[in-house]
Amino acid sequence: MKSQRSPRKISLKWIPFICISFFTLGILFSNRLWVSPESNGQLLSQRRREQELQIVSDDSGTKKTPAQHNDVMGEVLKTHEAIQPYRSLDKSVAMLEMQLAASRSSQEMENLDASRVVSTLAPDQPRKKVFMVIGINTAFSSRRRRDSVRETWMPQGDKLIQLERVKGIVIRFMIGHSATSSSILDRAIDSEDAQHKDFLRLVRQHSCSSFGYSYVFWHFLPISSFNLIKQEHVEGYHELSAKTKTFFSTAVAKWDAEFYVKVDDDVHVNLGMLATTLGRHRSKPRVYIGCMKSGPVLSQKNVKYHEPEYWKFGEEGNKYFRHATGQIYAISKDLATYISINQPILHKYANEDVSLGSWFIGLEVEHIDDRNMCCGTPPDCEWKAQAGNVCVASFDWTCSGICKSVDKIKIVHERCGEGDDAVWNTLL
Repeated sequence: MKSQRSPRKISLKWIPFICISFFTLGILFSNRLWVSPESNGQLLSQRRREQELQIVSDDSGTKKTPAQHNDVMGEVLKTHEAIQPYRSLDKSVAMLEMQLAASRSSQEMENLDASRVVSTLAPDQPRKKVFMVIGINTAFSSRRRRDSVRETWMPQGDKLIQLERVKGIVIRFMIGHSATSSSILDRAIDSEDAQHKDFLRLVRQHSCSSFGYSYVFWHFLPISSFNLIKQEHVEGYHELSAKTKTFFSTAVAKWDAEFYVKVDDDVHVNLGMLATTLGRHRSKPRVYIGCMKSGPVLSQKNVKYHEPEYWKFGEEGNKYFRHATGQIYAISKDLATYISINQPILHKYANEDVSLGSWFIGLEVEHIDDRNMCCGTPPDCEWKAQAGNVCVASFDWTCSGICKSVDKIKIVHERCGEGDDAVWNTLL
């Protein structure tokens, strides 16, 4: 009888080795069968491209020659070129629609906020509608200059009132106040004004509300309450930029004019020619009219017209941006209103005419260079008048005004004046 063999037992030392082997085989087998989602996406996109190529190749049902292939590509390019103008046209139409909507919105806001500004600046009385307001820059010590202007180109008494009522031309000497309240200088001006009634005393008006602004019809408009603080402008040579801002603010609050003009008290003006010149630009919304110049930026100290902030204008020897010379210039209503509303944040440079020009940098403003606003004194203005080209204003460049104007302005008026009736015959 044969004995039975017992089954061979596996040694315990082989069990870990067998487990590792099966695990390795499992990983290899899984890698072959499983594909990552990224690979699936790549395979799908590759198959789509193959199908598209197949459709293109099978479109005609025959195999295309290289020449035929070029013809197909040419037709595709032509199709793209034909479609492109329509896409550009669609974009242009969309842009125009957006601009139209913005313009309508801006116009509505302008009508709303302009009335709000007017009621804020002049809450006590309605503003008078006029054609232009002329502010003659003067000083406490310039009584003789003022009298010489009154005796030449500026109407007096009833004629001054009639000029405002009939022609809408307002003329005032503009001046602030002395550093000392109710000083002898202020009382002298009050006495002179009582006699001639041709002064505009300058008062700064600014908001004491929080410093929040909203962009409305291309200027900043305070969005909080309009609580205005009135503060007297203090006269001083180094305060001319501040005086200019205050003049426009005061004038805008008092008169609703189409133009606002600043002129020095040693300059001769032909009112009829000035009115005619400004009348040619009535249809333009934002105009800045004068004799445009671009003088050097003077960095040297102790020289006339020194610019302490010369470094802002680039390298030494650079020139200022174009701006109207300060003897006389005119701006339209929108620009004067812009200055009035934003005066607290408008920067002042050493020179007043540079300051004014800087306030319009970056705005949609038309600069008009009119050389008739800066004629020389006789014989220059006289020759032009004889040729039928009467000057708007005359002065001497060397003196930044008429040299010894108290005496000489009468000669300029006699030889270069347009005649006393010219302004009354001007059609506005």
